[in-house]
Amino acid sequence: MEINEPAFAYSKRHFTIEEYLAMEQVSTEKHEYYKGEIFAMSGGKMPHNKIISNLHYYLRDKLKGNSCQPYTSEVRVHIEKNSLFTYPDITVICGDEQTHNNDNISVLNPTILFEVLSPSTRSYDMGTKFSLYRDIPSLKGYVMVDSQSIYVSAYFLNTSGNWELSELHKIDDVLQIAPIEVILPLTEIYENAKIIG
Repeated sequence: MEINEPAFAYSKRHFTIEEYLAMEQVSTEKHEYYKGEIFAMSGGKMPHNKIISNLHYYLRDKLKGNSCQPYTSEVRVHIEKNSLFTYPDITVICGDEQTHNNDNISVLNPTILFEVLSPSTRSYDMGTKFSLYRDIPSLKGYVMVDSQSIYVSAYFLNTSGNWELSELHKIDDVLQIAPIEVILPLTEIYENAKIIG
């Protein structure tokens, strides 16, 4: 999902979480919330959407019968420590879902998060958003997939509690997602996405 500047109507004042959730419940579009500000989220282009579809299909197949399950951007993630509400492209949850005030949509305990990078969101997803995601106690991995070139950047929490980076640039590379015991070939990620390079 792409993040836009705060909509004019939303930028007039700060909103409480309760006001944001009430607005989001009746909205036809998704919005991100952070420290009182509301940001509209727009859909990506076809390569972006194809990559998301590939990721969800592959993960759903590999995790079938497992306690870990992948969800699309219909699932909202809330980070209590920093107030962020957002819709990652793919959210993998292991075990029972914990949600904000038992609302059955704002998940508190994702294990792995995936974002597909677009030109307008690349810097945000790779910088500020990862910093915010690190405030999630249950998070074990954050995977970013470029939608314009063959490139995957993945951070996984090691046994010492530090984040380790893996970068993949070739279509025949394979991403090992140890926390959920899944091996993800880049050929599966980029299948029919019409990415050059």
